[in-house]
Amino acid sequence: METLSLLLDGFGAALTPVNLLLCLAGVVLGTVVGVLPGLGTAMAIALLVPVTFRLDPTGAFIMFAGVYFGGQFGGATTAILLNTPGQSSSMATAFEGFLMARNRRAPQALATAVLGSFLSSIVAVTLVVFFSPLMVELAVGFGPPEYFALSVLAFLATSAVVTGDVLRGLSGLGLGLALAMVGVDEQSGAVRFTLGSPQLLDGISIVVVTVGLLAIGEVLYVASRARRNPATETVASGRPWLSGNDLSRSWRPWLRGTALGVPFGVIPAGGAEIPTFLSYGTEKALAGRRGDDEFGRGAIEGVAGPEAANNATTATSLVPLLGLGLPTSATAAIMLGAFQQYGMRPGPLLFTQESDLVWALLASLFIGSVMLLVLNLPFAPVWAKLLRIPRNYLYAGIVVFATIGVYTARSALFDVLLLYVVGALGFLLRRYGFPVAPVLIGVILGPLAETSLRRAMAMSQGDVGVLLASPFAVGIYSVLLVAVVLSAVLRLRRGRRRAG
Repeated sequence: METLSLLLDGFGAALTPVNLLLCLAGVVLGTVVGVLPGLGTAMAIALLVPVTFRLDPTGAFIMFAGVYFGGQFGGATTAILLNTPGQSSSMATAFEGFLMARNRRAPQALATAVLGSFLSSIVAVTLVVFFSPLMVELAVGFGPPEYFALSVLAFLATSAVVTGDVLRGLSGLGLGLALAMVGVDEQSGAVRFTLGSPQLLDGISIVVVTVGLLAIGEVLYVASRARRNPATETVASGRPWLSGNDLSRSWRPWLRGTALGVPFGVIPAGGAEIPTFLSYGTEKALAGRRGDDEFGRGAIEGVAGPEAANNATTATSLVPLLGLGLPTSATAAIMLGAFQQYGMRPGPLLFTQESDLVWALLASLFIGSVMLLVLNLPFAPVWAKLLRIPRNYLYAGIVVFATIGVYTARSALFDVLLLYVVGALGFLLRRYGFPVAPVLIGVILGPLAETSLRRAMAMSQGDVGVLLASPFAVGIYSVLLVAVVLSAVLRLRRGRRRAG
């Protein structure tokens, strides 16, 4: 009852006209930033911090949270329509969402993403409100061995389960890990795989890799097949809302994605990429067990699950930020700096010392989620009409759009050159049937896995047993073992059926 009373007080503060206006401005700006690849919510909030310094702290953080949530909603739009994720956490959505758009089901893909984002956000924020102390304890219990176990789980799940071809999946994973190692080693200071180029000392930006592999690679692949598939046809927008069949196929993935995303937001394990890829792999594996072969041709489950996981992770990532002062993403790190600029120190005492701000912020998350639903769902058919543009003009626009986004991220011409090199690599992967997902997950989680492994070895003075010393790690490896065995058994059964 005390929690409900505090939450109602938070709604009273968040529903003032000024704070409602700031929340609306935040979600609109976040949606716009999420649509544009290369910008990101971290950059948007970093630019807003000095502008909002004279505002009341409560209103400023309500606006920051709106930008944070809006970016996750908007990131799926270009992922579905143009195969260019606005946020790295929307990469898994692009795999099936873009295929749905090509199959004249863009509004359904967008509506599924928006509804899944809304429902998972509401569930996750409710859990944050009532179970923050338990979530803080969970976050404290994770160390380097647990982070490494999570990375291994994501690596093998993406390579074996998601792709279906273990050898090609592991090859793509190895390529992604190699790209992740480019630059200066943070712990030893050694220079690795830079080929003598000083521009590569900072490594290859994830924006360059994401946009290059998914957007430029797709454009080059389509251009190479232009004679076989003439670029004169347009793509119809289809029905504006979800049918009963679409809803029946989406609600379970929404729930499973939310269940995967909630714990990953609490622990500093590299953001929303792990749960989104795990959700995609889970939905694909379940579809395989049902005998559904729509994955790879535009399955709505492949959009519903990852988007729910994405936004559930975003909501619960505020728990370690507010309760421990530990940011779990670049955007959360900028918000931590904003707290310090206002003279506040996030941690266990924040809920008592700044309770008015905290509860108004949590209440604004409910309000922002409703605003995003109202802003995004009715416009799904409008966004889908982008696909009526002739394909040659559309893909030319994607190239310009991707180039501007990558250049804006760091204002470096070298990144643009690197973008086209990675795009050529993406074209070769498509041309010879290698999956892109393991490459992306290797680039994103490679540094986390390497750092966690080296820290764990340093803690134990070289004893490998430390990787299995905690119940969390043992549980993760057990799940991984069961998944690998089940995957192998299912493949054997499929082979026997085909032979029969």
